[in-house]
Amino acid sequence: MSGTSAALQPPAYAVKPVRHPDAPAPGELLGSHYEQCFGCGGGQAHGLHLAARAGEGVTITAEFTVQPAHQGAPGLAHGGVLTTALDETLGSLNWLLRTIAVTGRLETDFVRPVPVGTVLYLEAEVTAVARRKIYSTATGRIGGPDGPVAVRADALFVEVLVDHFIDNGRPEEIRAAMNDPDQARRARAFEVNP
Repeated sequence: MSGTSAALQPPAYAVKPVRHPDAPAPGELLGSHYEQCFGCGGGQAHGLHLAARAGEGVTITAEFTVQPAHQGAPGLAHGGVLTTALDETLGSLNWLLRTIAVTGRLETDFVRPVPVGTVLYLEAEVTAVARRKIYSTATGRIGGPDGPVAVRADALFVEVLVDHFIDNGRPEEIRAAMNDPDQARRARAFEVNP
């Protein structure tokens, strides 16, 4: 990404990311981390319903179809929606590290317009880890996984404790997520929200 700020440059002591041994297998569909998530949840009528798959190493592929509800200019995806798709994809990477993390910084470049009805193909990878900081990058392509780049982003995620969500979230949603009998779904509910 051209012009990436210094805050998104890993420090000299950063290390290469290591996929957690319990991470989903390459090709495995990750599913929604939380039913009410605008990015990936099925409970949001106008959400992105982004579908992410684990890749090799610490990579993710994802896609979503731009719907009429996602417009900014007539017939084109809203830049904030495209940024949300990138953020959701980048946040899903943390499931491969089995780390609870939140978006600390996200810089997006808009390269070309994305028309309504387009499937946006996203790829993301963790590039470095420095203590609690996780550095990652993503691209979104149109016309197929090898199509022209429409959007790209660099991000910094910061590892947090689950207390971050308990202390800052709405109590009724926190209780519902914490009481979910499915342990994996319960853990994923707190994976990528800021």
